Amino acid sequence: MRVVILMPVRDDWPSAAELVRRIDQGVDSSRWKLEIVAVDDGSIQGCDPAAFASGFTAVRAIRVLRLRRNVGHQRAIAIGLVHVQQTGAGEGVVVMDADGEDTPEGLVDLLDAFAGSGGGEAFFAERIRRSESLSFQMFYHLYRFMHRGLTGISVRVGNFSILPPRYLETIVVLPELWNHYAAAVFRSRLPLGMIPIPRGKRIDGKSKMNFVALVTHGLSAVSVFGDTVGVRLLMGCLIGCLLAGLGIVGVATIRLFTGMAVPGWATYAVGILAVIMIQMLAIAASFTFYMLSSRANLGFMPLRDCPIFVAECLTVYNHE
Repeated sequence: MRVVILMPVRDDWPSAAELVRRIDQGVDSSRWKLEIVAVDDGSIQGCDPAAFASGFTAVRAIRVLRLRRNVGHQRAIAIGLVHVQQTGAGEGVVVMDADGEDTPEGLVDLLDAFAGSGGGEAFFAERIRRSESLSFQMFYHLYRFMHRGLTGISVRVGNFSILPPRYLETIVVLPELWNHYAAAVFRSRLPLGMIPIPRGKRIDGKSKMNFVALVTHGLSAVSVFGDTVGVRLLMGCLIGCLLAGLGIVGVATIRLFTGMAVPGWATYAVGILAVIMIQMLAIAASFTFYMLSSRANLGFMPLRDCPIFVAECLTVYNHE
């Protein structure tokens, strides 16, 4: 089976070259023919073709898709998927990071599961162990809790996955793909499976993801489910209005029919509750109009718009 491996790279070419060598050593060349597509996401230092000039067996070709500017990790994946869909995806497409945290051993597990399904189902790596610091894991679990509450979906996966070619026909026309790859696939409701795979460690250097980038990444995932989040917040605002209204009725009841009210207390309490009710109604109205207007906008279309960002595609290794 011929499989295309898509990996975004930004100034991390030594790790990418070492990862490709490890993949070639770990994958059975008699079963798989691999083609690497490295998306150069605006690297300051370009790719050195000599770093990939090895005697590979499973890896048959290596291409570098150079972008005109840095667009970020998720959008580089979107551009790469559109390129693969237009140039040929073989029997499957793997999306993985180039820094080594997505391991060759995990790739073998994905390939085996994919082959076992007859190449007709997508599989994502379900993270069962992470190697980050304690503070990162604490914020990550907080993010998972918030994501679950806002969208109703648990965060269990990253980008590490394998897709059949027929899935690309759907994914490349999803506007949500421009914001977050994994969330867009889940939003598409295409059938997919989970494979428990631990996360590895970086091969070289340190991660370029800072706190701001991580928060932006999390918000991008939530934005894919904007309609679900909007409805949940709308319902929360309406419940808040109802509770404020009940509070006003309760204050009025105490003031008119009991002797428990402190002089001036009822006026302040009703005023505060009325302000809260008006703010909740304003937020609910804003959510409603935003959701109605956004449904009429087509927005960014990856299949149509992603090729604009591609400067060139270079072949740095070709076995055939």
